[in-house]
Amino acid sequence: MSKRLPTYFHCPTEFTLAVLGGKWKTVILSYLKERPCRYAELRRLVPRLSDKVLSERLRDLRRSGLVARQEPTGSRTHTYLLTEKGRSLSELLQQLYAWGLKNSGSFGVRVGAPLEELEALQKVSRVADSSPPTNRARVRRQEGLSSPGARRRL
Repeated sequence: MSKRLPTYFHCPTEFTLAVLGGKWKTVILSYLKERPCRYAELRRLVPRLSDKVLSERLRDLRRSGLVARQEPTGSRTHTYLLTEKGRSLSELLQQLYAWGLKNSGSFGVRVGAPLEELEALQKVSRVADSSPPTNRARVRRQEGLSSPGARRRL
């Protein structure tokens, strides 16, 4: 749960870090800086983050006015996006990203590109969904799956 912010900080950096509150908030903000995301997309982008913590961090970011939840128009899923105040962090978030990219090797770690991977998965999914039903049925038979429900039973 989020704590109330003190009414006075000795340093602006202390205040900024209190609002951003650790790595998960900045990671979420970094993804939302690139584009709005649905909850499930954020969940895939940050797999080590539990549902409970993701929900709490999104709630905190909404309360602080950095993130807004866009109500669904045609679907039942909400989309999260940066507010104007959240977008004002874009330069800082980009610098954190660039620093991590530049210096990760000197720490002996590799960094991924989860947004690009998610986009590629969604593109493959869209192509599969747009193929004619007869082709999908043929693929299922070739895979040894006779019905759409058979996939779920595996």
